[in-house]
Amino acid sequence: QVQLVESGGGLVQAGGSLRLSCAASGRFFSSYGMAWFRQAPGKEREFVAAQTWSGTTFYADSVKARFTISRDNAKNTVYLQMNSLKPEDTAVYYCAVALATSVSTTAGGYAYWGQGTQVTVSS
Repeated sequence: QVQLVESGGGLVQAGGSLRLSCAASGRFFSSYGMAWFRQAPGKEREFVAAQTWSGTTFYADSVKARFTISRDNAKNTVYLQMNSLKPEDTAVYYCAVALATSVSTTAGGYAYWGQGTQVTVSS
């Protein structure tokens, strides 16, 4: 069983920054692909960023060059640094674990999810 706990969400003005954290339980964290998704009210959950166990990263076009995913295997934690935030980034952000070394851009590719953390960007 893997448990994920996100933190770091909040209210920020457009152009500001936030760093989300996702602490994971489990002995094999470093072997798994990790990702961040988000869901805005009335919309489907969408892919934001992912990182394979070896460190290769993938980003949605909408966040490329603004967001950075990283992980600290010693701390069993994955991060999402979000810069130049826009009102359209407002959503609940979820981290997820793939029980595989690779990653997917679809939610179905992930076995475990955190409870989510709210990010609100004001204009």
